[in-house]
Amino acid sequence: MALARARRRDRGVDYWPGFVDALSTLLLAIMFLLSVFVLAQFLLSREISGKDEVLTRLNSQINELTQLLALEQSNSQDLEDQLANLQASLAEAEGERSRLEEILARGTGASDEAKARISDLTTDLDDERRISQRALNQVDLLNRQISALRTQIAALESALDVSEQRDRESNAKIADLGRRLNVALAQRVQELNRYRSDFFGRLREILSDRENIRIVGDRFVFQSEVLFPTGSEQINEAGRQEMRKLADAILDLQREIPPEINWVLRVDGHTDNVPLSGTGRYRDNWELSTARATSVVKFLIENGVPAERLVAAGFGEFQPLDPADTPEARDRNRRIELKLTER
Repeated sequence: MALARARRRDRGVDYWPGFVDALSTLLLAIMFLLSVFVLAQFLLSREISGKDEVLTRLNSQINELTQLLALEQSNSQDLEDQLANLQASLAEAEGERSRLEEILARGTGASDEAKARISDLTTDLDDERRISQRALNQVDLLNRQISALRTQIAALESALDVSEQRDRESNAKIADLGRRLNVALAQRVQELNRYRSDFFGRLREILSDRENIRIVGDRFVFQSEVLFPTGSEQINEAGRQEMRKLADAILDLQREIPPEINWVLRVDGHTDNVPLSGTGRYRDNWELSTARATSVVKFLIENGVPAERLVAAGFGEFQPLDPADTPEARDRNRRIELKLTER
């Protein structure tokens, strides 16, 4: 009776490894989503940096044109001031000439000196008229240049507005793409979890309720003694029978999973923490665990499972289910794990 109760306790469900595995899967999914987000941010930063360079060049051109416009306006103001002074001098000279001409017309003792003075004033008036006309021409030219500069500045500001609008639209599209990608990834994870649950349910049915074949978290676990002789990677006859059932379940699953889900079945080999002697075929537990995982993969391929849907990995003794240094813990840690995942 005591022995029966002890066996029932040994067959009790250990929820802690499953919880740890579920938490690990959640962390891996979060890390993958963060990687996608970082990649999207990197692509966005590259596109924005290119647009920032264009905006910087446009702003630089606008600043240069604005400075040139201010200089031209200053020159125009100087010429206008000079023109105003010339016009004032011209008006004063014309008034002086008119006064002298009136004196000459009345004949009130105008002298040759007055006539010479009138002649000099006439000459000065003509010179000032010519200078005034040149100033007017320069003012007109400057006004046309200022108008052209304003047109260029308006065109650059319009191009800058268009570039900023495109930048905002691009940012909105990238943000929307990121949201849709996250939704798609979440849907893929949910779909794969559903097929994983169905797959493990079938394995539980076809492989029977054996103590040394069980589900731990999101993985299906075979104890090594079920498949291999001690220290060997060759699958024994009992293990071959179980692996044939596994191959049939994989082929059934393959027909149901949509082709857009890029799934693989990862076969992980694990050993206990007892070092190998180093004198046999394998120098250490790394080589033994990898060889056992590879043997399972090759056997599944021989039984019709596509090679591109399989992955072999060896973990040696470094991923134990039970860290205790006891014979029972070492028995649990010697195992082959199957995990349905995405590439």
